[in-house]
Amino acid sequence: MDNNVQELQDYEKLKKARDRFVSEVAKNIHLYDISHSVGRLYGTVFFSEDAMTLDEMSDELGMSKTSMSTGIRSLVEVNMVERVWEKGIRKDLYKTEDDWYKSFSNVFINRWRNATEQNTIAIQETKEMLHELNDTTGSDHLKQLIKSDLTKLKQAEAYYTWLDDVISLFETGEIFDIVPKREPN
Repeated sequence: MDNNVQELQDYEKLKKARDRFVSEVAKNIHLYDISHSVGRLYGTVFFSEDAMTLDEMSDELGMSKTSMSTGIRSLVEVNMVERVWEKGIRKDLYKTEDDWYKSFSNVFINRWRNATEQNTIAIQETKEMLHELNDTTGSDHLKQLIKSDLTKLKQAEAYYTWLDDVISLFETGEIFDIVPKREPN
């Protein structure tokens, strides 16, 4: 077999191997609240030998430059991709963030901190409403329900305090003292 033919076949195998990983990442990237197509974009940048411009991404994926810009912005916001600079190149260049732990931590912190804060506010407002109702109602049955609800809210409050502690472990990096980062073999 001709060396050129063999090399082309080998490059096809490389592409197939990369596509296998990219497809799985794209399928599961919704966990980061990112779309499937942006997951494919991430995979393209991940396997690129060099930092890429939006034009190169657009050519590679056959999507509009506007879609690439929107997608790359999503990836930058969750710290999965970073903008880099190279001397003599005027266009923005992007490469994947090397520290996957950092990317996960940032997404985890942002999503869970926001949810925890909103739920804690809802607990406080609900407790106030229940205390006010308890002060004005004459129904013993309703007072029992309110007491039960307040107990449930205390349990929820304890959970969100614990979750806040977990989030803090990620913010400070102490999580890696408990569960160390793994080094590639």
